Amino acid sequence: MTIKESKLKRWTALALVSFTMLAAYMMTDLLSPLMDLLRETKGWNADEFGWYMSAYGWFNVFLGMLLIGGIILDKKGIRFTGLTSASLMVIGSVIQYYAVSETFDSNQLIWGYKIQVFYGALGYALFAVGAETTGITISKVLVKWFKGKELALAMGVQVGVARIGTFFALVIPLPFAKYFNPPSISAPLLFGTILILIGLLTFFIYTFMDKKLEKEENGIEQEQEEGFRLSDLVFIVKNKGFWLIAILCLLFYSCVFPFLKFATSFMIHKFHVPEELAGDIPGMLPFGTLLLTPIFGSIYDKKGKGATIMIIGAMLLVLVHLLFSIPSLDNWIIAVVLMIILGIAFSLVPSAMWPSLAKIIPEKQLGSAYAMTFFIQNIGLAGVPLLIGKVLQNYCIVSQTGEKITYNYTLPETLFTGIALLSLLVAIALKVVSKKAGYGLEDPNMQ
Repeated sequence: MTIKESKLKRWTALALVSFTMLAAYMMTDLLSPLMDLLRETKGWNADEFGWYMSAYGWFNVFLGMLLIGGIILDKKGIRFTGLTSASLMVIGSVIQYYAVSETFDSNQLIWGYKIQVFYGALGYALFAVGAETTGITISKVLVKWFKGKELALAMGVQVGVARIGTFFALVIPLPFAKYFNPPSISAPLLFGTILILIGLLTFFIYTFMDKKLEKEENGIEQEQEEGFRLSDLVFIVKNKGFWLIAILCLLFYSCVFPFLKFATSFMIHKFHVPEELAGDIPGMLPFGTLLLTPIFGSIYDKKGKGATIMIIGAMLLVLVHLLFSIPSLDNWIIAVVLMIILGIAFSLVPSAMWPSLAKIIPEKQLGSAYAMTFFIQNIGLAGVPLLIGKVLQNYCIVSQTGEKITYNYTLPETLFTGIALLSLLVAIALKVVSKKAGYGLEDPNMQ
């Protein structure tokens, strides 16, 4: 009998680490609603904004930091990796806050980009290493405490709570920044940095529970003593199910998170929503997932049908971006309805995808498997915002009067539709392969 057999204690562990991810999700999207305000107050154009947002994947992808983080997680364990990665989030957040303050001369350039953009992107890239590594660490935390129990529900709750952070990030920053005279870009970033510090504290508190559980589970201690082996990576790389989940993750999230980076501007320019309300519509997406992701996760736990759930989510993703790409559909009510549907899709796929990986990959290799999946996902998180920013700047400017620019989002939404269609094809292939290989993705999780 271990402490994880106590519902109260395992859900307490979940609550502690979920707050860490809530803070991470908020900081990740904190500048997303401020694209137009950054242009008006600091002269950032759409290309620079997209370049900044692409920095999220710089170190994770090009330096392989996520892969290294996964290896460290499997070799050094949850406590060391989690505290280190959460500390990196703090450092990266401080750099971002400092970069958008008035300290730097906005006319100075580095690599052709304003110095504020460059240093802000550098901080964002460092923050992303911490955020993504924290994400894979917390995924392993949940497997450790909930495998054979309410794993999909727990993962759904964690994702739902974390997306409260996304909700705050989309709704709060613009009115908060405009509360000051003149508007202050740094004020929302200071708030986010404080939240990240609190998230580090809650993970630190969790480590005491983790240490106690580790002492009680001799089997887990023996597995950790084996350490990381190169053959673990070889096993993962040869697994077809892993690759299908990783590619689905890449394609699906490339149509959601990069879209949210531009969603506030999208609502202003296509649906003519007032600036002070423009963040509220995309803010509905993470708020809805708070309720729906745990529900779909619970269904997967009790009834199964994980692969089918992912297919339905991918189908809804295609539908949403296809309708968003039609120029004549420009009523704000349509935007609200489509964001609700996107929220359902955003709940369906993750609620089944992350627990499914734990069915395919043995627990001692899960850190590396999650790291490789997040690494592949970050290729999209880095490349797609950069692509959308350049497309907007070079092909989608309809008019410009002084600092006021009007964008046409038809082409970006067409690109999102194509990526979403690919995610649907991969989800279908995953169901076929699961049936042949016996992964059990259509079976219930609870034993």
